[in-house]
Amino acid sequence: MRHVLSALVQNQPGVLAHISGMLASRGFNIESLAVGETENPNLSRITFVVQGSDSELEQVRKQLDKVVTVVRVQDISSENFVERDLMLVKVQAPAPQRVEITMLVEMFRGRVVDIGVDTLMIEISGQESKVEAFIDLMRPYGILELARTGRIALVRGKGLVEGKN
Repeated sequence: MRHVLSALVQNQPGVLAHISGMLASRGFNIESLAVGETENPNLSRITFVVQGSDSELEQVRKQLDKVVTVVRVQDISSENFVERDLMLVKVQAPAPQRVEITMLVEMFRGRVVDIGVDTLMIEISGQESKVEAFIDLMRPYGILELARTGRIALVRGKGLVEGKN
């Protein structure tokens, strides 16, 4: 089963390495990873996606909760949450195809963020399936480069307040 874990951690060196090392030592492949500072500059949120049984992930979550630099870990997979990916993709776009590509970008609510002589750089954000669908549509035009963030996610509504469950 696919699990989206959200960890609120102290914003200090080595925390990401410790957490990813703990997952790796237990045989989990991190499919997606995003980390960034939160509204509190002393805390970062690490969002990672892994595959595993509910019981395996519950054990990992409990072990992560014991790490001193971890404030809270939540498996939000069963919650009502919003998740997004962000992608930049550079595609071949000679003049005759630019209008066609630009229309596809607009349909996906994306943005053209750079225009080259024969290229367009496009920003797309949304659920993983939307980003994947856009990649599939761009392949015939010629993808020159592609960069994606890991998944980011937050529970809808009030969710958890810092330091409280």
